[in-house]
Amino acid sequence: MNFGDMFKNFRKTSSTIEDAPSHWIKCPQCNSLMYYKEVENLFHVCPKCQHHMRIGQEVRIESLIDKGSFVEFDSTLAPIDPLKFVDKKSYKKRVEEGEKKTGKKSSVVCGECTIEGIPTQLVVFDFKFMGGSLGSVEGEKIVRSAHRAIEKKHALIIVSASGGARMQESTFSLLQMSKTSAALKRVSQNGLPFISILTDPTMGGVSASFAMLGDLIIAEPGALIGFAGQRVIEQTIGTKLPEGFQRAEFLLEHGFLDMVVKRKNMKKTLADLLYFFDTNIHNSNGRNRKILQTRRRRDDFVEDDSLEVETG
Repeated sequence: MNFGDMFKNFRKTSSTIEDAPSHWIKCPQCNSLMYYKEVENLFHVCPKCQHHMRIGQEVRIESLIDKGSFVEFDSTLAPIDPLKFVDKKSYKKRVEEGEKKTGKKSSVVCGECTIEGIPTQLVVFDFKFMGGSLGSVEGEKIVRSAHRAIEKKHALIIVSASGGARMQESTFSLLQMSKTSAALKRVSQNGLPFISILTDPTMGGVSASFAMLGDLIIAEPGALIGFAGQRVIEQTIGTKLPEGFQRAEFLLEHGFLDMVVKRKNMKKTLADLLYFFDTNIHNSNGRNRKILQTRRRRDDFVEDDSLEVETG
């Protein structure tokens, strides 16, 4: 044994770049470097260019609801592999990877919460779980949330972030488009509001079904929204598409959306809209009734520029 070997166990191991925690975030839009705490406090919106970065379910729910009010339902529902589907990886393996990334069994979390004291059924997609794709479990969770909204006379809010239908389930996935649309029809027949929030991205079978069926359709700034991708469309029609095509602002200008709302204003906007829909007032307890009675008048809401809401 040489002299160096005697002290090898005492040598300080230097951390690699992968091991070292990163305290800086680079904006994918303007390439600015920002301290991560600053970005987190803004719910992952760039303070330089106002680019709305993609966020997970936990951050999304936290930004919308009254603190501690969310109660999750149907968390044990998990996908199965009816077709034994395999592409580069097996479907089972992809589900396991998605569960490891998000800690959830599917790309959808659904539950009940309050927004400024107003009881609401909330469904939130997470793009990190298989691109937020719509499968049998996701469709079932949406339908169950619609049924709970009808039973409890609550509003229903769905926050979409999805690449579309889940190809690994083939027709089983496509059927969720009609299944969820039928459930939302029943919500409408019961006189209850459905608010659809579109985030980056909302594409494919999700945009072609429930995401565009809201009584009000709201999008975040810069969100990519559409059915097929821009390159596919250009190749099909042989024409160059206009600047900003399929972005939220373009869709608002052409009448596909009702509002484009910044993330920091989303909760307050939803609370005002829920109040105007008069959701569940007759069943509210004293606390909720008091909150609703002190909300602003309709004229105040329309003329309030502080909300920074673009409307079509």
